[in-house]
Amino acid sequence: MIALRELADYLSWPSLPIREVMARINGTRHLFQLIVDDDGRVLGTVTDGDIRRALLQGTSLEDEVRECMQTEFVAKHQHDAQQSHEGAKRAVTFVPIVDDDGRVVEVLVRSPEAAGIGQALVMAGGFGRRLGARTSSTPKPLLQVGDRPLLDHVLSALEEAGVGRVHVAVHYLADQIRGFVADRDNRAHVGIIEEETPLGTAGALGSLDGEIAGPILIVNGDVLTRVDLAALHEFHQRHGLDGTIAVARHDLEVPFGVVRYDEDGLFESIEEKPRISNFIAAGVYYLGPEFTALVPRATPMDMPELLTLGRTIGLKIGLFPIHEYWTDVGQPDDLDAANRMHSASRPAAPDAKKAGGSR
Repeated sequence: MIALRELADYLSWPSLPIREVMARINGTRHLFQLIVDDDGRVLGTVTDGDIRRALLQGTSLEDEVRECMQTEFVAKHQHDAQQSHEGAKRAVTFVPIVDDDGRVVEVLVRSPEAAGIGQALVMAGGFGRRLGARTSSTPKPLLQVGDRPLLDHVLSALEEAGVGRVHVAVHYLADQIRGFVADRDNRAHVGIIEEETPLGTAGALGSLDGEIAGPILIVNGDVLTRVDLAALHEFHQRHGLDGTIAVARHDLEVPFGVVRYDEDGLFESIEEKPRISNFIAAGVYYLGPEFTALVPRATPMDMPELLTLGRTIGLKIGLFPIHEYWTDVGQPDDLDAANRMHSASRPAAPDAKKAGGSR
């Protein structure tokens, strides 16, 4: 364990919006905040995972953080600092150290593990038919988004997250993608998996059987996101999951008055233009080697089939809500919007498609 004594970046107040607390978490090395009162007494704790689980239950990023903070937490008195060091090694990620009045004076944190996401698989073999003429002679991963190809955005995001080995599954116009990867200044080791026939959204995993010792990140090649991959890895590990599905909120407004009625068919009310909200698969998956072993070599398989098979045999699969910027560029309008945003070299704009907004 190591001691944090510069605490300002790790303290939040219960009335702060969850969105602001999430931004504070993302701005620090360790993914937590201590929730304190005006005198610095610890009221609770909140982690990246606490917030994402709350989002699954319908909590809004605009709600106060007190809605998702944990009020049952481990804290130690400063006079027991050495004992705190020893005990904290075994169980928890962080331990607040408090004085006689309950004010936090330091925090013990577990030293970050060197290992994170070791390998990733980018699914880049699709035909991109929904994009029409744009993909008649150019594979979708090499279409420009801003000043560089879509695949370069995806690979750069993985490299920035510290992923050391990336596999790119290709089929349609594979030579172009192979050439791009060969010419690119790769920071990760990037290899090509060539599908002689299309293998679906999960089939390329069969080519990696025996090569994957730990979890592997699978990313659809038409997804752009700023999701915190370190938080995804920690969420997966902390909850003992075999598989983790990143999900994004999708809101749909019904453009009519919806009639509500009882079981006898009698009128109850009319709800004008209700908004229906669901979580959708965001094209980002973190799967343990148990899943890789379920995919036969050179056999087509889609991700829903693989996940259902895993659940059937008892594998534990969790959901990781994305609140950061997220979009897929499988449709012309979406590609154009992403291109405009990245061309302007600015953060995700309010009208950009993102998790939590309409698509």
